[in-house]
Amino acid sequence: MNLKDQFEELCLFFTKDVELIDTLWKEIETKYAEKGRHYHNLLHLENMFRELDAVKSNISDFTTVSFSVFYHDIVYNASSKSNEEKSALKATERLTEIGVHQRDIITVSNQILATKHHQKSEDEDTNYLLDADLSILGKDLDTYLAYTRMIRKEYSIYPDLLYKPGRKKVLQHFLELDSIFKTGYFKEKYEVQAKSNIAAEIQLL
Repeated sequence: MNLKDQFEELCLFFTKDVELIDTLWKEIETKYAEKGRHYHNLLHLENMFRELDAVKSNISDFTTVSFSVFYHDIVYNASSKSNEEKSALKATERLTEIGVHQRDIITVSNQILATKHHQKSEDEDTNYLLDADLSILGKDLDTYLAYTRMIRKEYSIYPDLLYKPGRKKVLQHFLELDSIFKTGYFKEKYEVQAKSNIAAEIQLL
């Protein structure tokens, strides 16, 4: 199922207003296709859903996690420090419009905010979301290096002098975590390769 159909199906649980659903989808499509989004685009969402589909039976509320995927990067500006907060606010507004239960909206908002620091959560659904978000780190080296080039393009406003130390700091942070991945499934699947990829990128910076 493509992303548009998936989003429509999600929304139809809460509203039968197909025009509203279409408007919300067009907003997602437009935001994720903004100029300058080389990695944080619809392909990133597709990859996350592919990863999460494999562990769907382990996720207690796949609906809220799905909304979190769709909205977690809806606001993305490489020079901003508040993308996650703005994305969470946008999700709250939109999900309120379609009548999602307040409790679930708070869950989605919290899950989106959790993608800022990627700390292990007491909520296992959130951990699956975080792991899917970072799954690119554990792909084969060629795929990983292609990802690093896309990230560099997204941060092209910064010269190497600023970009390289900043990127190195982010990568070191990941290596210092007890585990990059928070769930058993993703840890087993990607942890070793992710650490190897990150170490390789640090060498190249």
